[in-house]
Amino acid sequence: MKKIVIAWILTLALLLSVVGVASAVTDGELDEGGHPYVGLMAAFNADGEYEWRCSGTLISPTIFLTAGHCTEEPAASARIWFDDDVESISCPYVDGVGYTQCDPNKYPWGGGDSHIASNIFTHPDYYNYAWFTHDLGVVVLDEPYYMDEYGVLPQLDQLDSMKTKRHYKDNYFTAVGYGLQKSFPDAAGWKDVAEKVRMVSYPHLIQINTPGFTGDFSILLSNNTATGGTCYGDSGGPNFIGDSRVIAGVTSYGLNWACGGTGGVYRVDKADDLDWLYSEFGDQLP
Repeated sequence: MKKIVIAWILTLALLLSVVGVASAVTDGELDEGGHPYVGLMAAFNADGEYEWRCSGTLISPTIFLTAGHCTEEPAASARIWFDDDVESISCPYVDGVGYTQCDPNKYPWGGGDSHIASNIFTHPDYYNYAWFTHDLGVVVLDEPYYMDEYGVLPQLDQLDSMKTKRHYKDNYFTAVGYGLQKSFPDAAGWKDVAEKVRMVSYPHLIQINTPGFTGDFSILLSNNTATGGTCYGDSGGPNFIGDSRVIAGVTSYGLNWACGGTGGVYRVDKADDLDWLYSEFGDQLP
């Protein structure tokens, strides 16, 4: 646990100074409309000031699932985009430079077709100093956003069956998110890898149900140039089981500065998560 806590402290310091809380897809490919129900979320405090950005999944016309550290205080409201490319619809483009940095004190990235959420919620057992054990949050859209299909919640303990399979690499996931496409780019390349576009990668299972580390609340997935993975800029994004719409978990933490090796995913198939979601938001879920 200590290793994860240290990683979070280091990551938070970087995120606050660069792009805000969270992780995003790296070494992936453009989603190109493959997951239209995955969105980019901007969180604001009670004074309407921008705090950070994350990703998440719309699982019904009004319920947007994300990470708990994306909805914790001082976050009080949110704005969400579902465009493939949020960058190009909202920031000025300058010839020879690319998309320019928008004023972070305004609604981030200018405009576009965004959805307002005045109510956000964090898992009732979420605790700042052990956030990774209950890292789940919900954002409720003020107005329904109707789509042909949405992300799907898993069945109770659905991931447990994966521990009995001989080759973890046969258990692959589809990670989707916006944000940094590489770690630690140089100053000249930053504008290119930090574009707010929806990306997808296909990491495989490394660890599950490990006493003292992942516990039964998280899993570790691969994070390398072969499979892709997650990096800074988009926590809360979904990790779907295989090529399905079933959400195994939300992107939660990383274990090193270089966004390599493994990425931590908070599981959504446990009883405390599903009980909370259905008891609190059941009338808005399928």
